[in-house]
Amino acid sequence: MTTPANTPANTPANSSADVPANAAAWIPAKHARLEVRPAPSTRPGPDQLVVRNRAVAINPLDWIIQVEGSLTYGWLRYPTVLGTDVAGEVVEVGAEVTRFRVGDRVLGLAVGTDKDRTSAAEGAFQLYPLVSEKLACPVPDAMPFEDAVVLPLAVSTAACGLFQPSHLGLRHPSANPEPTGETVLVWGGSTSVGSNAVQLAVAGGYEVVTTASPRNFDYVRALGASAVFDYTSPTAVPDIIEAFQDRTLAGAIAFGTTSAASCVRIVRKCRGKKFVALANPPVSFERLGAPDRGRLAFPRLLARLIGSNIALQFAARTHGVGLKYIFGTTLKTNEVGTAIYRDFLPAALADGSYLAAPKPMVVGKSLDDIQAAMDLQRNGVSAAKVVVTLP
Repeated sequence: MTTPANTPANTPANSSADVPANAAAWIPAKHARLEVRPAPSTRPGPDQLVVRNRAVAINPLDWIIQVEGSLTYGWLRYPTVLGTDVAGEVVEVGAEVTRFRVGDRVLGLAVGTDKDRTSAAEGAFQLYPLVSEKLACPVPDAMPFEDAVVLPLAVSTAACGLFQPSHLGLRHPSANPEPTGETVLVWGGSTSVGSNAVQLAVAGGYEVVTTASPRNFDYVRALGASAVFDYTSPTAVPDIIEAFQDRTLAGAIAFGTTSAASCVRIVRKCRGKKFVALANPPVSFERLGAPDRGRLAFPRLLARLIGSNIALQFAARTHGVGLKYIFGTTLKTNEVGTAIYRDFLPAALADGSYLAAPKPMVVGKSLDDIQAAMDLQRNGVSAAKVVVTLP
């Protein structure tokens, strides 16, 4: 029997000998701080796994939902469980699952905050989350869970932007890709998603030109980028335009609040596909989490968001550049999810050709540490991903 996904935290768990007692870092109400409480132990659906979680990673999405919530994820019902990145051992499988067995080490993308799910049982910040078989990948025995857990949302978001036909529509990654003769621009190659976009594009047979701070140049080159530019340089945009004079653009994918406008300026001057896949809005939500933000912080941010988007769309359309935001879990309903989690990533991780990047920054060892980890991530990290391990 499956317990309701949004059962309040003080409801006794429906457990039995083979359904372990669960606990979660709940967000009890909109804008509230996380609270660790018991959680229902939920049986898997036909195509789901129950995972004994050993590590979770923190993404900007997690604290954005917490500090903002109304604009971006207004459909959520509280109390609920946030988080998308899971790594641990399979403890139960659904009736239709064929790729995994109890005891397998896996990483997975939890989609409980999606509008078509709104399921606390599918949030990552708990001991026993539910994960779709389609969005899970074996973890090699030699790979620590804290390394594996940096991947799920980052690799999914990068894959959605690069490979979905509604975005760049690039050739899917493979073990031995034939060169396409085209180049992808990845703005923000040292970010969590950018690190995976560089690797995935190279695995698709594309050359990659990217940006990073100088201290991360060697890092993004090691991921496969052939040319790296300092995004803080006042000449970054003209320098990249010059680099593309003898290249054919396969499209651009942009990470960071200032990336979109720069990419539009570059893409409009290039030969090839004039399209930018956007992972971030052109404003930052960080200030909403500040204790002294004031009552007008949200309306001011909303005004900046609307104004910046209008200006961005106008600039793009004026110059024939396509724009589309990436929602990093949409691959769960199309062929890209299968192409990544079944056909490419398992073998690539097993043979070491795909790196779990960026490196984990482990900042806690229990559910109680997740809130502090979210606060740390909101303050910013570079070429690393904030991770909490679980006992």
